[in-house]
Order: sequence, then C-alpha cells, then structure tokens
Amino acid sequence: MKKIRKAVIPVAGFGTRFLPATKASPKEMMPIVDKPIIQYIVEEAVASGIEDIIFVTGRHKRAITDHFDYAPELEYALKKSGKEEYVNLIREISDMANFVYIRQKEQLGLGHAILMAEHVVGDEPFAVLLGDELIYNETNPGIGQLMEVYAKYGKTVLGTTEVPKEETYKYGIVEGKPIEEGIRLINSLVEKPEPEEAPSTSAIIGRYVLTPKIFKILKRTPLGKGGELQLTDALALLREEEVIYSKDIEGIRHDTGNKIGYIKAIIDFALLREDTKDDVSKIILEKAKEIGQ
Repeated sequence: MKKIRKAVIPVAGFGTRFLPATKASPKEMMPIVDKPIIQYIVEEAVASGIEDIIFVTGRHKRAITDHFDYAPELEYALKKSGKEEYVNLIREISDMANFVYIRQKEQLGLGHAILMAEHVVGDEPFAVLLGDELIYNETNPGIGQLMEVYAKYGKTVLGTTEVPKEETYKYGIVEGKPIEEGIRLINSLVEKPEPEEAPSTSAIIGRYVLTPKIFKILKRTPLGKGGELQLTDALALLREEEVIYSKDIEGIRHDTGNKIGYIKAIIDFALLREDTKDDVSKIILEKAKEIGQ
C-alpha cells in the first residue's frame, strides 16, 4: 500500500461572499487573528505527514503563491531591524512542504479542480483539503484521521460530520453501515439533497483521501448541479466499483466560507491563544453586558 505523500488544495474560487474584501485578495488569505486561513490548512496537512502540497489555483490567486515563497526583501528588512524571530517565522512557512501550483483556467467544479492535478499526483493515493474549512484538533489533525483509516482499509475515505436535517441541501450526504466507532461503509452518496430526500444527516465536509482511480471516474462523470463536475457524483460512480468509507472527523470545524463562520473562527482561535485569550474574553463579556442592558 502506497504512503499518502501528496495533498490537493483547490483555491481557484472567487470568494464572492466576501466581496469587496476579496476583489484584490484571495479569501484563503483572509486572516484568522494573524495567520491566513490557507496556512492553517497547510499546517494540518503537514502535521499529518504530507510532503507535497498541490494548489489548484486561478489567475487572481498570486498572493497565495507569494505567501509560501521566500521573501528576501522582507527578511533583509527584519534582520536590519533586529527582528530575527520574525525572519525564522516567515522562513518556516516556505520550508513546511514542497509546493506545486496548477492553474485552473475554468472553474467547472470541485471534481474538475481535482482532475487538473492528475499529472502531478500520478498513480498514488492522495489527500484533498478544501480551502475554506478549518478543523482544529490539537493532537490528531483532521486529514490525518482519514489517513489512518486509509492505512487500515486501503480505500477512499470521506470526512463526515452530522448536520441538522434542514441543512442537508448544503452538502454531499452519505448513508452507510457502521463498522467501527465513527467509521461507515458507504452505501449511497447524494449531492446536496433537499431535506425530505436526504438518506441521512451525515454530511461530507472538506477532507478526503482518494485513490488514483478517481481520475478515470471523473473523466466519465457527467456534469451535475450547476453544470459543474461534482466530486460527489464521481464518488457515487466509484462506489459502484469498489468500497468507500466515511470517517466522522473529531475536532472543531469552522466553515470560513461564510461571514458568520469566519467571525466565529476568529473568536475561537483567539480564545485558544495565550497572547489573546484574556483580552478577547474581556471584550466578549463587555459586549454581552452592553447587549443585555
């Protein structure tokens, strides 16, 4: 069984829900306190043993490339100012992994974005992490949990979580047979079903471990909702040929793709940090008192 060394992170979207902030800067570069969203995701992958990060990007995402590159001018200015600790901090960002960038010329869905990475991934299993979902687990990173399941069963593994029945239309939904605590053998997958049509409330979230067979499946998957190549549709076809597992991811999940989720992520991460938690706690209490008056 081949080791999972590569992760694909699709980041080509426009981030329209955050306009005008995303007019000139990618949504993935929006900060959670003092670190961009995308860096948290890369750190999760690296902490799980990933060596190569493959960004599927667009023409307006140059800032992501720059963030994970060396910055000689900035390093020089910091050294000149005696701020060596910041030099080490920004150099570590570039040295975390090997970074590869693939331009997605048209945005035709998540399935299409993953297919764009075929020539780099090759004949290996690989991880997929979506660029707007954060999963906090201090001891067992989200994608690492799926990689553990893959190491045991050797097949595709989808990250899942339970969602309210009325929100199934936002997600790919799976139904399956429990085989271990939090692990299911999937029977069916449906892309964004209406609540009355959803087979369960087990939703696919932005973490996947896929076998290279998915590339052949994607090439024969018809366009789905929105006229896009949907990964969930391809997974449903893959399920007809081989088993697929799901794993309920343990940890705190933040959907930073919407405003409220983004704000909540900032608050939660600020409360986890020693340098910010006390002041942020005071601010929250003060605001709660103002609202209650």
